Amino acid sequence: MGKSIELFLQLQLLVLCLLVLPQKGSSSSLFQRNKETEATGSASIKQEQEHSHEVHCSRERSRAAWKVIEEYLMPFVEQEKYQITRKCLLHPDNDMFRDQEQHKVHVDINDWQCGYCKKSFRAEKFLDQHFDNRHYNLLNASQSKCLADLCGALHCDLVMDSKLRKTKCNPAAASRNHHLCESLADNCFPGNAGPSASRLHGTLSSYFFSYL
Repeated sequence: MGKSIELFLQLQLLVLCLLVLPQKGSSSSLFQRNKETEATGSASIKQEQEHSHEVHCSRERSRAAWKVIEEYLMPFVEQEKYQITRKCLLHPDNDMFRDQEQHKVHVDINDWQCGYCKKSFRAEKFLDQHFDNRHYNLLNASQSKCLADLCGALHCDLVMDSKLRKTKCNPAAASRNHHLCESLADNCFPGNAGPSASRLHGTLSSYFFSYL
């Protein structure tokens, strides 16, 4: 009788082991699948960052160009009550970053906020990256120009890092910038547009040419 009970208990233990083993295997498989899913998710995020939209236009130099336009040229334009047309490369609509720049909220020294989605950042450069990755569709890249291309004529280096001002004078570059400046003056303030345009043409030429 004792042997029968012992045999019965052994059979029960064997059945229990057979029932438990597949569950362990399933748990292990589930854990492995979870790890694979996490790895795939991380890879997708990394891939998204690596394949973020590329814009061949410097946001920083475009920002410097607009600062020069806004601080050194627009006061004269407003004084003359002159309306710059869309054909002029200095027009705000020709800055592909203008709308995004206007949606920057500088809350405090280390607190920047996205005006589109209200997300906060501790530095402007991180907000710039956020615009590039999350709000690329709001970038006016098709119709607008790259203001950074005008930096040679607008002397963007004067409002950027002082280290950039120490570069040696390049005669060929100076000549190109001089012609670019002349072209901007002729395009934005043509002589046949009246006295105000003529005065602004002279202001742009004398002020910016003096640095070339």
